[in-house]
Amino acid sequence: MTEAPSELIHLRDVRRRLGVSGGKTVEFALADFRVEPRQRIALTGPSGCGKSTLLNIVSGLARPDSGEVRILGTDVARLAPGTADRFRGRHIGFVYQSFNLLEPFSALENVVLGMRFGGTIPRHDRALRARHLLEGVGLGHRLHSRPARLSVGERQRVAIARAVAGRPEILLADEPTGALDPATADAVFQLLLSVCEGEGCTLLLVTHDLELASRLPTQVDCRGYVTAGGNP
Repeated sequence: MTEAPSELIHLRDVRRRLGVSGGKTVEFALADFRVEPRQRIALTGPSGCGKSTLLNIVSGLARPDSGEVRILGTDVARLAPGTADRFRGRHIGFVYQSFNLLEPFSALENVVLGMRFGGTIPRHDRALRARHLLEGVGLGHRLHSRPARLSVGERQRVAIARAVAGRPEILLADEPTGALDPATADAVFQLLLSVCEGEGCTLLLVTHDLELASRLPTQVDCRGYVTAGGNP
C-alpha cells in the first residue's frame, strides 16, 4: 500500500511569468511552500504581491512555467487540462469574493451543481446533501431563492456551501469577506471556520484584513513573491 503524503500541498521552485511592467518582466517565484492536512492559513500582503496567484497555482487554474505543484502527492502542473479539471473538482473547493453563483438557478440548485465535477457524491444523494449544507449555514428558508433575491451575506453562505459540497480536502478562499460589511464579514468568517472544521477541510484564506488573519493559527506574508526585473 502506498503511504499517503504527510504534506497536503507542496510547491517547490515554482515560477510563473505574469507580464511586463515598466519595461521589466514581472514574475511570481516561490522556492518552497508546504501545507499539512487540516491547517488553517491566512495569506496576507499588499495587492499585487502574489496571494491570488498562489491560490490559482495551487488549484491548477494557473500553470507555472517551472517547478513542482504537488497536491496530495500529484504534481498538478504536469496534468493534462482535462485531467487537471477533474482533479480540482474532486479535491479542491473555491470561494470567491464575487460569489460566482449562477443566477438562473436557486440556492439549492447552485449547490447541487457544485457536486457535478467532483464525482464524489452519488447523483441521488446530491439534493439531500445540498439541503443539509444550506440548512447548516442558516439558509434552510432560502433553498429555492435565486441569487438576486439573496443578500450579499446570504450569497456568500451559498458559495461556501457549494465549495464544500463535493467534500474536497482543500478549500481556497480569495477575499471571501472583501465585499461584506464588518458585521457580515465576521459572521461569514466564523461560518467558514465552522464549515472547514465540520468537513475536515484544509483552508488557505487570502485576506487584506489583518485582524481576521490573526484569528487563524498560521499567517503567511506573501510580500516578495512577485518581483519585477530583467528585460522582457
